[in-house]
Amino acid sequence: MNFWQRTLITVLVFLATAGFFPTYFHVSSVWIACLAAIILGLLNMFVKPLLVILSLPITVMTLGIFYLFINAFMLELTSFLVGNSFEFSSFWSAMMVAIILSIVNLVITNYTTQNSNY
Repeated sequence: MNFWQRTLITVLVFLATAGFFPTYFHVSSVWIACLAAIILGLLNMFVKPLLVILSLPITVMTLGIFYLFINAFMLELTSFLVGNSFEFSSFWSAMMVAIILSIVNLVITNYTTQNSNY
């Protein structure tokens, strides 16, 4: 999947998650969700590789569970950069959204990979 397809999926996940869990996660509009998805994509391209390399020992010791904390931190950083229009009630809310986003990306990536083999 390319950047724009993944960004569109992220926007949809942000909007759906904010709709299902309004007390934990707030997105003020579709445009803010688009902006947040673009910022998250850019942070994942430039900042996340550095964090993954720096946290490699603890990620290996926790058998990869710490990677979810990195994803939640990236969402919190996105929330900080976007402002009050895109915010989480706590770090654990960001963790929940990170898990949902990871599962959706896994399913969609597997689906597109399976269908492209035919």
